[in-house]
Amino acid sequence: MSWRDAASLAWSGVGRRFGRTVLTIFSVALAAALLTALLAVAGTARTRVLSQLTRGGPLAGIRVEAAAPNFAQLQSDDPTPGAPRPITNGAVAEIAALPEVEAVLPVVSVPEFVIPSISPTSGGRGPRPFADALVGVSVRDPEILPVSVVAGRLPSAGSLREVCVTEAYLNRLHIPTGQADRVVGTHLALGAPRVFPGLAFDQDRGLWIKPEIVGVVAQDAGTGAILGSVQLARRQLAFAQAGPDPGGSFAVPASQYSGLLVVAKGLNDIGPARQRIAAIGYSTSAPQQLIQSVLRYLHVVEIVLSGIGLIALLIAALGIAGAMLAAVRERRREIGVLKAIGARDRDVRRVFLVEAGIIGLIGGVVGTLAGVAMALMLGGAVNRYLTQQGLAGVRATVPLGLLLASVLGSTVLALVAGVAPAQRAARLPAREAVAEG
Repeated sequence: MSWRDAASLAWSGVGRRFGRTVLTIFSVALAAALLTALLAVAGTARTRVLSQLTRGGPLAGIRVEAAAPNFAQLQSDDPTPGAPRPITNGAVAEIAALPEVEAVLPVVSVPEFVIPSISPTSGGRGPRPFADALVGVSVRDPEILPVSVVAGRLPSAGSLREVCVTEAYLNRLHIPTGQADRVVGTHLALGAPRVFPGLAFDQDRGLWIKPEIVGVVAQDAGTGAILGSVQLARRQLAFAQAGPDPGGSFAVPASQYSGLLVVAKGLNDIGPARQRIAAIGYSTSAPQQLIQSVLRYLHVVEIVLSGIGLIALLIAALGIAGAMLAAVRERRREIGVLKAIGARDRDVRRVFLVEAGIIGLIGGVVGTLAGVAMALMLGGAVNRYLTQQGLAGVRATVPLGLLLASVLGSTVLALVAGVAPAQRAARLPAREAVAEG
């Protein structure tokens, strides 16, 4: 019996029991779709993280922690020993010129009087004014900021009328993090403190503004419950620095920078960059252990998702084996006739293996296409979410190798599942098969 004859008989067997064949193909397709979609999503996530590490980003960021001394330290005749070195424009330029550094983002922090407005859904009066800090950073490229949007969005680049708040602000209002969107769209009053000496009594005044809260964030750029543009923070800081700060009561920094966010060019550049920055005279911190943990967890996720897909394929293989065994029992007379006219055991075995391969191939193709569609749908949903948060979107990618592996794997698995039924059919004696048929 030629391969062509075997394929013709196998195809006839597939079409003869159409309902059972469709269900078997569906089980294979479902398993292949699940495995393809899960691996595509896991691969896209891993690629995105690795691209962030390659071109810099929050995971490849270095925080320069040295803070400038306040006015009280600078005006003292006996400066505090070991006071941290102020961050100057020269230091920023020197750090930016390091070969391992991709970008340097200044952080400007200024103390503020904060007066929350009445929440639109709470009723009554808001809490009493409190003192906190406004952290100003450049939001032109949010991808490289250690900032995550919980609700709403980030302020517009250079905006003087928009800010975000953190969970600390929500705690002041006794609002759970899960209801963070309640403060989005409300306003608060910010006053940069300044002492005006020479009057009857030294009086504190503030440069008051009333920005809109456009988002709630979790941020690690600086210590403060308010996050705004670096332009807003610089304007507030300039007002506060124009007057003295006796006793350091307001902790107004003398330098225009309270810290730096340094983005390394890649994961391997973090260590050398930190050493060079330390040689310049500043202390640093970086989430290197976090990076390694993220990569390990990504690998674990890939293993788990792959395991889920393989379990689904195993279940599909059992379904194929069951369907093929049922087909062998139902086609005993046909097997006996084939052997009676000269078919050998290997010819019968070939017919049933080809039939199993056809089922696996069709199921693999249909399932792989469905898996690609699922991965693209999930990628689109994630992309819309990231875009709404003011972050760069992500595009789901399905490598050609994954497509081929899914189809080929489904076919091979079906062939493996069909070995036992095919072997059973091949060993069936012709006389017994015809007699029972």
